[in-house]
Amino acid sequence: MKFGKLVDKAWEEKTADEILKAPPSALEGLTEKHDEQLAAFGIKTVGDLAKWKYAKRAAALADLADTDK
Repeated sequence: MKFGKLVDKAWEEKTADEILKAPPSALEGLTEKHDEQLAAFGIKTVGDLAKWKYAKRAAALADLADTDK
């Protein structure tokens, strides 16, 4: 699978499993500074970010808001 604009150029040819183990800065638009800031919340990988309860809650609210339209 090609991840294109979802991830930084250096990660485009990696597998989903590799990306989930990567630091958050592997995602397009995030930097190593973001890695440091997210680490303060215990988020050290893309997988951690995906499982973070607050990110899940925000995504659920956004999905619900889409159904109200």
